[in-house]
Amino acid sequence: MLGYDGSDFSMQALDWALDEAELRKLPLTLAHAWQWPYGHAGEEAKAHLRKAAEHVLWHGAECARATSSGVLVETELHEGPAAQRLVELSSGAALVIVGSRGLSALPRAVVGSVAGYVAAHAECPVIVVRGPGPLPVSTNPGLIVVADKDPDASVMQFAFGEAAMRQAPLATTEDVSAWAARHPDVRILPGDDHDAATLVVVGRRRAGRPGTVNFLQHAPCPVAVVAEGWLDR
Repeated sequence: MLGYDGSDFSMQALDWALDEAELRKLPLTLAHAWQWPYGHAGEEAKAHLRKAAEHVLWHGAECARATSSGVLVETELHEGPAAQRLVELSSGAALVIVGSRGLSALPRAVVGSVAGYVAAHAECPVIVVRGPGPLPVSTNPGLIVVADKDPDASVMQFAFGEAAMRQAPLATTEDVSAWAARHPDVRILPGDDHDAATLVVVGRRRAGRPGTVNFLQHAPCPVAVVAEGWLDR
């Protein structure tokens, strides 16, 4: 599922979401929320805003369908706060993807940032697509980097799954021999070189620690936030 608002940031996230949907062989839902921001309003005024929201969502869906003929693209239009709706929808999603301007810190639960709120509360893994960069599909994919020390099993499962799907090497400073045995197709590299990463994977508890605020604000690539215990849900 993709949180889509028509901005350049959400268009970049759309590229990543389509890639995930193709790799996972799953449909993609574009979710867009709108709400009247000026207090009380007549139905006619709200109808105009809703019409504009419908157009934004239609345009995103058309772009997605034109870009990838192999993905079933669905839409979800909601009147109300975007962040809360994405969290509600996350209970039935395999993955939520959102774009981020990188202006607010992911660890904060509520700072007016849709990306931050969803990463802190979603019931499934969340990928926050940050900043400029290449499309995720590449003949020479970068590393999938596990940023946690002593990562939770859910974090490792997600990271190894992404590495296997993307045929990308996985980098970590931890001993992952047991995981490597389960995923012999994934090449393991020592270290955590974030600059060479295609995706950095971090547990939600780690993402909320004050010491990692700077990292999450300035990560050079998309960041996957995985709730510890996610596999048990």
